[in-house]
Amino acid sequence: MSKEAGKPAVAAEGKQQRGIQSLDISGVLLNALISAARPLSLKDLASAAGMPTAKAFPHLVSLLKTGMLSRDADGCFGPGPLSLQLGLIALQRLSPTREVEQEILHIAGATGMSVAMAVLGPLGPTVLRLEESARPQHISLRLGTVMSLVNTAIGRVFAAYLPNDVLDDLLAQDGIRMAGSAVGSGRAGQNGSEYRLRLQQIAAAGMDSALDTPVPGIHTLAAPVFDHTGTISLVIALIGAAGSFDTNHAGDTARSLQQAVAGLSRRLGYAGSPPVQPMEPE
Repeated sequence: MSKEAGKPAVAAEGKQQRGIQSLDISGVLLNALISAARPLSLKDLASAAGMPTAKAFPHLVSLLKTGMLSRDADGCFGPGPLSLQLGLIALQRLSPTREVEQEILHIAGATGMSVAMAVLGPLGPTVLRLEESARPQHISLRLGTVMSLVNTAIGRVFAAYLPNDVLDDLLAQDGIRMAGSAVGSGRAGQNGSEYRLRLQQIAAAGMDSALDTPVPGIHTLAAPVFDHTGTISLVIALIGAAGSFDTNHAGDTARSLQQAVAGLSRRLGYAGSPPVQPMEPE
């Protein structure tokens, strides 16, 4: 008898395991419903999933029986009690900072750049994770650094997605932050119409950049990660020496960052569409 006899079969590294085709088809239907973000009729759901209604219908019947889907008075399909319970369990287990850890390591390794993660703390955008590049660079960031909402890319990305009343209160304290500006009642200098226009552009582009500011010779690209409510949860920033990477928002580095934050947002339950309007770096 072979030494391997009696051991459970293990798939070879990288080899795709065979699943149950009918469940795969049901998964396609569920994904189509998630993408639509609203109840769909049989015809519309089948069309969104790219299959005939006759093929979709028996799968939908089974999903109704298990409670994964429900059907309203108009006959449209939506989430059922089982899917809602699974979603709540997933949300309870989510930790944005834990979810982002592996992505930070991945993008740092892929780009060779420093990667920072910031959350909105009591004093403003606060760096909670920093993976420094092996390349020598003076970036003046430490864990716990609180970033300006006016003069840093990380801070401006947060500002672009905050309610106006919250932003005004935070701007009044910007002078205490790294590269901060002393402002009065959230209205002075850049905090007027020019600043608000910049925030609108950032929100449309889903990204901001800071070139040679606040540290000369250092460039930054920053982008938001959203949670299941569509609220900004954290910001990921790529930081590198001037001339060492492409800062164009349509360039490879920016695309890598956008893909990373889009993937993280999906893992946190965000079902919205990413911004599509490019913005030139400052």
